[in-house]
Amino acid sequence: MTGPLTATVTDAPLLERSDENGIATLRLNRPHQYNALSLALIRDLETALAAIATDESVRAVVLAGAGRAFCAGHDLKELRAHADPGFAREVFERCARIMIALTKLPQPVIARVHGVAFAAGCQLVAQCDLAVASTEAQFATSGIKFGLFCNTPGVGLARNVSRKHAMEMLLTGEPIDAPTALTRGLVNRVVAPDELDHEIAKLTRAILDKTPVAVAAGKRAFYQQVELGLEEAYRIATDAMVCNLMTEDAAEGIDAFSEKRRPQWKNR
Repeated sequence: MTGPLTATVTDAPLLERSDENGIATLRLNRPHQYNALSLALIRDLETALAAIATDESVRAVVLAGAGRAFCAGHDLKELRAHADPGFAREVFERCARIMIALTKLPQPVIARVHGVAFAAGCQLVAQCDLAVASTEAQFATSGIKFGLFCNTPGVGLARNVSRKHAMEMLLTGEPIDAPTALTRGLVNRVVAPDELDHEIAKLTRAILDKTPVAVAAGKRAFYQQVELGLEEAYRIATDAMVCNLMTEDAAEGIDAFSEKRRPQWKNR
């Protein structure tokens, strides 16, 4: 089954879903924008996860990206075009609900990371239950380079890697490669690009071989005991993201990013 959700003006679905042998694959489909999370794409992903949560035919979920990138993060151009705290709050609150939904989904979710996973893209990887990366993948919480500290991506990141490693990524915005991400605990496995789907198939077979009742109950209990404070953390981080986005330096950083120039910070 393949089901497009919200369509763009060219009728290409922003999110593609395909189901095969108990595995639902959700593919972010904004390849020319490096799968940046627009509000429309966030809404589609939220809808798709809600549908999968009650779909007993789905035993595992693979989250992937079309084109060269896994996900480059939030659509900064869209956020800049809507210089409005209300719009920004909807984007970040909906995105936070997606991240929480990934942990509450009864089915295990595997991130298929073939390219860059930056900012909210790195956040997606962190909040998936498992992640398999290509040797060509890179990971970063790069918002600081555009004057926008990655507060909400930091919630998932800090629950995967050590605080020192999380703060280094958040403060510098510099990318790490896939082997480093593996060492730090952000991903489970790193393989050559042409082995990525084979490795994910191995993981999904191992999951599908188990009872779905135990898998769902075990996942639920795991996050109940290990993620205490997650929703409160996302509330605080969302407030911080909205406030940060309204600053002069965030506006300048996003404009500089769009115009492919170095930012001229107002507040040094």
